[in-house]
Amino acid sequence: MEHVAEGSTTAQAPGQDQRQHRRTAFRTHRTPTWMGLLMTTVARPAAASATTAADRNQPRSATPAQPAGLPSVHMRALLTWIAVFSALTVVQLVVGPYVKGFPMLLRTLVITGIVVPAVVYTLVPNLLKVRAAVLRRRR
Repeated sequence: MEHVAEGSTTAQAPGQDQRQHRRTAFRTHRTPTWMGLLMTTVARPAAASATTAADRNQPRSATPAQPAGLPSVHMRALLTWIAVFSALTVVQLVVGPYVKGFPMLLRTLVITGIVVPAVVYTLVPNLLKVRAAVLRRRR
């Protein structure tokens, strides 16, 4: 005897509903992408994570407040552009004569292999620190 779900007009083979459940569970319980994890993983101070019942009952604003120390997207873009432009200029002046005879793709690989880590690990973080120091002095 075939199993028919209540209210359903079609018959299902035994085990078909289990296979359907596994497919649905796979689709709905996916792990977030690395970018989603990167964007949502933020270190919080211990005081911020401990909330009281009174805090939870307070109405929340429609737009979340941006932390005071974080620069806007436009400021980060400007700082990144300054870092990339200056790093490319210096690396091309210093390394350019040595890689002049290389094919274009290899020359680009060498130059970006030097510039990208320099920008990501040193220049942009230091520019953000300088910006923070300037803003502290203004206060």
